[in-house]
Amino acid sequence: MDNEVRTVEWTGDGLRLLDQTVLPGRVEHVVVRDVAALVDAIRRLVVRGAPALGVAGAFGVAVAMRQADREGWGRAALDEAISRVREARPTAVNLAAGVDRVRPLVTAGVAAVVAEAQAVLDEDVRGNQAIGAAGAAWILDRLGDRTLRVLTHCNAGALATAGWGTALGVVRALHARGRVEMVYVDETRPLLQGSRLTAWELARAGIPCAVQADGAAPSTILRGLADVAVIGADRIAANGDTANKIGSLGVALACAAAGVPLVVAAPWSTVDLALPDGRGVPIEERPAAEILTWNGVPTVPDGVAAHNPAFDVTPAHLVTALVTETGPLEVAAGETPSAARAAARAAAGAAHRLRE
Repeated sequence: MDNEVRTVEWTGDGLRLLDQTVLPGRVEHVVVRDVAALVDAIRRLVVRGAPALGVAGAFGVAVAMRQADREGWGRAALDEAISRVREARPTAVNLAAGVDRVRPLVTAGVAAVVAEAQAVLDEDVRGNQAIGAAGAAWILDRLGDRTLRVLTHCNAGALATAGWGTALGVVRALHARGRVEMVYVDETRPLLQGSRLTAWELARAGIPCAVQADGAAPSTILRGLADVAVIGADRIAANGDTANKIGSLGVALACAAAGVPLVVAAPWSTVDLALPDGRGVPIEERPAAEILTWNGVPTVPDGVAAHNPAFDVTPAHLVTALVTETGPLEVAAGETPSAARAAARAAAGAAHRLRE
């Protein structure tokens, strides 16, 4: 699928984004040529998923530079516009990382920024394939070389990345080896990203799957219907605490209770070494209408408030393995945050060498 559909593409004067808000019913694209349109697309989840946001953020700097040229902005206005892109969604660290990687090249011109942004995209695809291979190998080594029932939450596939996927990249690699019996797909709030997007990807790839309500996931795990859970991440703290779509924590708690491995699959760009633990992760609040209405029709009494966090944080001790493009990292029970941070720094250095 990832050879046919790209989430983010540079057109020469703007970004062509696959509109994920209208899937699975329609395959449409949005072309953005100004910062306001890009920020809106990011906030509305036209483009979403931590790695894809990193790519969009990198190219977003070029979008801002093009707009600055057209409209005669000064450097201060350009810097403010770039910062707006960087801060469009605060939880996903990749968005800021993508912007920060290319921002020093602004003085070298649009071509230099675009070239570096394309490098971010290309590295993401290669990294995702490495994550998939490493994650599949770790799971089969841990559980035995047999067919498996996998549970996943939200969408961490080609749609959430520049191609192939992180958590779904692991599933794809398992499927390529004939080792997937069934994938249980949590429907996932907000915007049903599991049922709309993950199921769409799996069906196109010919991978058996069943969609379930988020509230069914812990029961599925505790009933022994899932052998492993594989999820992505929007930000990983230095101690291994993992922020992911709301509902991931329930999956993690059920896995711990049932003795089922929980694998977090994400690129090293998702690891925020400046963040000691998950308590510092900003939790995005989504619009109340997503909870209070369904297709525009009110579903709760007038005057009732909504609590609609988009993410939760899974403590590191509930994560069995973190799989990145450099391979799996297991954090032993009782390991100190500083030790985990040292391991993370070592692996981050390895990831940098791999990129080179």
